Formats: sequence, C-alpha cells, structure tokens
Amino acid sequence: MRHVRTVLGDIRPDELGVCDAHDHLFLRSPRLPGQELDDVPAARAELAAFRAAGGAAVAQWTPYGMGRRAADLPALSRATGVRIVCATGLHQAAHYDPEVLDGLSGGRLAELFVTELTEGIGTTGVRAGLIKVAGGFHGLDAHARRTMTAAAEAHHATGAPIAVHLELGTGALDVLDLLCGESGVPGERVILGHLNRSPDPVVHRDAAAAGCWLAFDGPSRAHHATDWRMPEAVRALAEAGAGDRLLLGGDTVTAGARSVDGGPGMPYLLRRVRRRLAEAVGTELVERILGEHPGRAFGADWK
Repeated sequence: MRHVRTVLGDIRPDELGVCDAHDHLFLRSPRLPGQELDDVPAARAELAAFRAAGGAAVAQWTPYGMGRRAADLPALSRATGVRIVCATGLHQAAHYDPEVLDGLSGGRLAELFVTELTEGIGTTGVRAGLIKVAGGFHGLDAHARRTMTAAAEAHHATGAPIAVHLELGTGALDVLDLLCGESGVPGERVILGHLNRSPDPVVHRDAAAAGCWLAFDGPSRAHHATDWRMPEAVRALAEAGAGDRLLLGGDTVTAGARSVDGGPGMPYLLRRVRRRLAEAVGTELVERILGEHPGRAFGADWK
C-alpha cells in the first residue's frame, strides 16, 4: 500500500489534503546572497497563513546542502497542523561549494539519498519523502546526469518519487530520456517542475504521454512573465486527456517572496491561482489537482 512520507511519519495519500506541491520553508544558496530563507518564526507564520487559507500540506523541495533545516520541520508541522514532506537530492552544481560536491563522488551520492529516505537526515530522525534533482537550460550537463542517475538508483532501492527542477521550464524531454528511458524509472514516479516557465504545448503533451506528473509551480518572476499563459497551458493539457497528471505549487525561494514579508508566498496558490485556474478548467479539476493529485504523486510503495 502506498504512503506519503512526511516529517512526522508515513500517512495514506488521501490523508495529505490540500497541498502546495512545490515550495520552500528554508533555503540558502551562494546564488542568492542575502535572500536566505532561514527564519524559523517566519516559516511558522507562513505555514499558519497557508493553513488559514485552507492549506493542509506542503512539499519542501529544498535538497541536501541548501539549508533545509530538517530538524525544525517536525515542530513546525505540529505547531501549525500543516503536513510537510521533506526532500533529499541535489540541485545544480552552482548552488554548492566545490568541496561539498567532491565529497559526494563515486557511488556516495545514491547512498546518501537512500540513507536520507530510509534512515533519516543526519541525526534528526526525519526521513525524506522525495528526491529533488535539477536539469540545465535546454539540456543536461555532467553534474545533472550524475545526480539524476543517482536519483534513479535511489528510486529503485526505495520507491521514492523524483522531483525535477527544470531550468526556466526547459529540458523536460531530455530529463525523461535519462530517467525513464536510460534508467528505467516509471513515468508516474517523476514530477517535472516549472513547466509554466516554458509554456510549450507540444513539449507538455509529450511529457504527459510519458505518464509523469506536470507541475505548474510559482507565480512569474520579473524575467519569466508567463503567468498569463499558465491557465491556457493547463486547459490544453486537460483537453488532451492529461488533467489527472497535474500539480500546483508556489515555489517561494527568497525571504521577500513570503506572504508574511509582503510577497505572494504560499497562500497565493489558494488565494489567487486556485480561482484563476477554476475559470479555465472548472472547480472540480482544480480541487483534485490540489487535494487528490499530490497524495498520488508523492505516495510510494516504500521498500
């Protein structure tokens, strides 16, 4: 029987509830100096705001080495009543100091992922519930290929889902060629993130045909400017028969983007995106995307 692995333990997929399928409570990167998500009270306030808007669960995609603060997640979940799914995995090389990556050479990367999924993250006892990896802009460099190959090994060892950052929404088919083609990961175990940033209907349909999950996650940043295309892209996928493969997320990556700091934050997903999408595809599908699909996407037959 499938279960979603939260920071407070495994639950049935139908217990997850209305879920922000891609977001961040904590995150730090040398690419975002001075914009770290590293404030526990602010994270608690953001979760409370999301809960007040009707949210019940959040999948934090912050992977290994990027300040995910796994030890703080159980207390935040208990205090706010919001279920949290935590990630293992590795982002693009630019988010790490070289010595961190050097320490994960050889087969140690897959071993790290498996350990964090099955035994826990460090000494926290918190088990990850997904593997986060990342592609490059319109392609896969050597780091991405190594990381995704390790993620595939960890999936086969544990059953965990693999969530993929697509750089500016590109490279989806290259990712699927590697994960599902070369590495044998079932399409339904792969979640493609940021498809809203490259609203190419042909690529979207081809990705859907592979059986993977299609995530539209985060309002546009200034250099993306694709919000107005997102409802159209979602409607096109629903009309093409892929409505049951869709996910929605907020992807808050900087302190200024939190709702409690004046940004859209996690509540924006329920306060604005939900309503706008309902106009395009109907309330029933939107409620399934938010309340049913995440449990299916993050649920696994854990080994």
